[in-house]
Amino acid sequence: MVTIAALRARLPTGTAPRPAATPRLRTLDGLRFLAAAGVLLYHFTARWSTAWGVEPVERFPDVGKVTTYFALAPELFFVISGFVILWTAWGRTVPGVVASRLARLLPSYWTALLLTSVLLLVLWPDGKDITLGQVAVNATLLQEPLGVAHVDGVYWTLWTELRFYLLVVVLAAVGITRRRVLALAGLWPVVALLAELAGVEWLATLLVGRYAPLFAGGMLLYLLHRDGHDRGTWALLGLNVTLAVAAIVPAQVASLTRNTAYDPSPVLLGVLVVGCFAAVAALTLTRLQHWDVRAFTTVGCLTYPLYLVHEYWGWWTIHLLHDRLPAVLTLAAATAVSLALAWLVHHGVEKRVNPPMRRWIEARLSRPAAARPPARAAASRPGSPSRTPA
Repeated sequence: MVTIAALRARLPTGTAPRPAATPRLRTLDGLRFLAAAGVLLYHFTARWSTAWGVEPVERFPDVGKVTTYFALAPELFFVISGFVILWTAWGRTVPGVVASRLARLLPSYWTALLLTSVLLLVLWPDGKDITLGQVAVNATLLQEPLGVAHVDGVYWTLWTELRFYLLVVVLAAVGITRRRVLALAGLWPVVALLAELAGVEWLATLLVGRYAPLFAGGMLLYLLHRDGHDRGTWALLGLNVTLAVAAIVPAQVASLTRNTAYDPSPVLLGVLVVGCFAAVAALTLTRLQHWDVRAFTTVGCLTYPLYLVHEYWGWWTIHLLHDRLPAVLTLAAATAVSLALAWLVHHGVEKRVNPPMRRWIEARLSRPAAARPPARAAASRPGSPSRTPA
C-alpha cells in the first residue's frame, strides 16, 4: 500500500504535492466578468475617443464620473491572476504550466488581433492608423519590448501577465512550496518597486514593476484560501496592499487626467485599489466562496475574449449609430456587438482550440525528458561509496 509519505519521497526536493482537487470558485468567474464589463463601460462612456463625434463627457456627464473609476478593472484582473495562476500551477510540471498558459493566452489573442486588424485596415481605417508590419509584431506578444505600438491598447495587460507567468514558471521549476511563495511575495514586489524608483528599467520590467504587489497579493490570498489564516501571511498581504496603493494611485491619476475629462480623486482610487484585494478575499475566504451559481462560469468564460475585442469593435458600432440612436441605445448596441463577438471567439475558438493546443505543447515540451534512456544503475563494488542521492 502506497502511503502519503512514500508519495512525498518520490517528489523532487522542495516540491510540495499537488493539493487535492477543490470545487471551482464560480464567484471568481463572475468577478472576472464584472471586471471586463467595467473596462468596456470605461472605454465607451468615459475614455476619450472619436467614436461619439464629441467627448464622451458630453454624452454621459454623470455616468462618466462613475465609470472613470472602472479603469482600475485591470488591477482587479491582476489580483485574480495571482490567485488563480498559483492555484493552477501548484504541483504541475514546467511543461504543464507553460502549456496551460500559452494555450489559454494565444488562440483568443490571435483571433482578436485578426478581427481588430481587419476592422482597422479594411472596414474602419479612420478608427486607427495601423500597418501590416505592426500587426505581425503584435502577433508575437512582444510588441512592447520591441518598441512597436499595440494594435489595440488593451493588449498592454497581456505583456504584464506574460511576465508574471514567466516568474511562475521559474517558481515551478524550482518547486512550488508555501515557504517559497511567502518569500517571493515578500521580496519580489519590494525589489520591483525599488528598481522602478532607482530607474533600473530592465529589472523593473522583468519584475513587472508597479503591478507586482497586485499579483503577489493574489498569491497570498490563495495561500490563505488553501491553508487557512495565519498572521504572517496576512501581514505580507497588508504590505502588498500598501505597496499597491502607493504605486498604482499616482499612475492612475496621471492616466485618467490624460485620457478623460474628469479629475479623479486619489483618495477614492486608493480605496478602490484596496477594494480589488477585498473583493477577491470576500469571494474566496468567506462563505461566499460556496456560492455555486453556474451562470457565473457561463459569463466568466466570455471575460477574456470580451476584453480583447470590445474596444474598437464597440467604438465602430458607436461611430455608425451615434447620430441615429439615443446615446443609451447606441451604448447598448456597442455592448451587444462586443458580447456577440466574445461569444463567437469563446465557442468557435477557445473551446475547440485550447484543449488540443495545451496537450500538444505539453507533449512537445515533455518529449526530450521522456525520450532520454533511463540511467543505468551503477555497479556496486565492495568498499565503493554509495551513489544514492542523500
